[in-house]
Amino acid sequence: MIDVVGLTCVICHTTHPADFPGYVCPDHGSEGILDVGYDYERIAAHTSTDALAANPDRTMWRYRFVMPIDDATPVPPLTIGGTPMYDVPRMARTLGIGRLWVKDEGRQPTASLKDRASAMGVVKAIEVGADTITTASTGNAAAALAGVSASVGMANVIFVPASAPEAKIAQLLAFGSTVALVDGSYGDAFELCMEAAAVFGWYNRNTGYNPYMTEGKKTVGLEILEDLGWSPPDAIFVSVGDGSIIGGVHKAMKDAAALGWIDRIPRIFGIQSAGSDYLVQAFEAGEDVVTKPPIVADTIADSISADLPRDRVKAMAAVVETDGAYLRISDDDILASIPTLARGSGVFAEPAGAAAHAGLVEAISRGLLEPSDEVVIIATGSGLKDVASAMTAVAAIGTEPMRIAPDLAALQSALEARKDHRP
Repeated sequence: MIDVVGLTCVICHTTHPADFPGYVCPDHGSEGILDVGYDYERIAAHTSTDALAANPDRTMWRYRFVMPIDDATPVPPLTIGGTPMYDVPRMARTLGIGRLWVKDEGRQPTASLKDRASAMGVVKAIEVGADTITTASTGNAAAALAGVSASVGMANVIFVPASAPEAKIAQLLAFGSTVALVDGSYGDAFELCMEAAAVFGWYNRNTGYNPYMTEGKKTVGLEILEDLGWSPPDAIFVSVGDGSIIGGVHKAMKDAAALGWIDRIPRIFGIQSAGSDYLVQAFEAGEDVVTKPPIVADTIADSISADLPRDRVKAMAAVVETDGAYLRISDDDILASIPTLARGSGVFAEPAGAAAHAGLVEAISRGLLEPSDEVVIIATGSGLKDVASAMTAVAAIGTEPMRIAPDLAALQSALEARKDHRP
């Protein structure tokens, strides 16, 4: 942590020392989220893009020079980070933009971007000597923490709404986590987790409370920039629930700019479901997200369902400071984007991951992008996380399997009967 200079409150901007033992600013309670600051001049003096390119480690830990961890601290053995980013020219042409890439975070060990934050959480728990780590989640952060904890043998307690998709709960149980299915919303699970962590002394990995989660999630943004040769795209589209991912992407851009590795920061667009549009409401009305009360969230995209986005200050800054926008889209449009994205890029995303594509379509329809713009969308999680939604999505566009007898004549007959038959 020699290059960490302090942790700054996003509300009062007070900077606490690098070894500050708490999670949040003591003057603002759980709302006083902290931002990790670095000595960028020192970092720039002992590393470079060329040195980074020569590093054979393709995981997220290749960016340790802008991480709040000691060089001697061991990291989990799972291969986290280094996910593929695909150039998809057919989709770019269809959408009428200059270029489009899809960053596929479904390729992480537990199939979502949340592995990046959970890996950071486990490392920080190891540093402070914790024997148990906990989090609340709608599913993906929980699965990520369960998997990463299992890889190092750390006990973990997970709080999830009882309505979480079965596939996500199955991951938790397979990894051996202690799972509490909460009869209530994500907000209820979050509050119970916060109370339990304080009472039992568990290390708290919760997004929008633990300042180091941003530092794990930002590595997706650093990878995007490195994959593009440190030539930033014009825009990045991110689905938003609690707000930590979009805040992390913004932090990556600010890190790279402070190091002198990029000369501009892309516009960042936050995408929310119409049923969970807290930040869209605040953006459109110019509301203060520190004081804006919770909403009642209800969306098919469980991974971005949040009554009160916990990392909302950083999330709003990511859009406002980059001249981006928050956009709302319907659940129907989210579901429609699952097969569209899959057929156009080969990336199978869960609803929250496909939401970024739906948001891009919305932005284009509003004239928010130029025909020459180069764009990245982040598919935050695999479609295998929520197969039921994927089946609903393909049924809605009339895609169904052929049921045939086991002979060639039956196949030929079925193919001829299909309007979209492709031999």
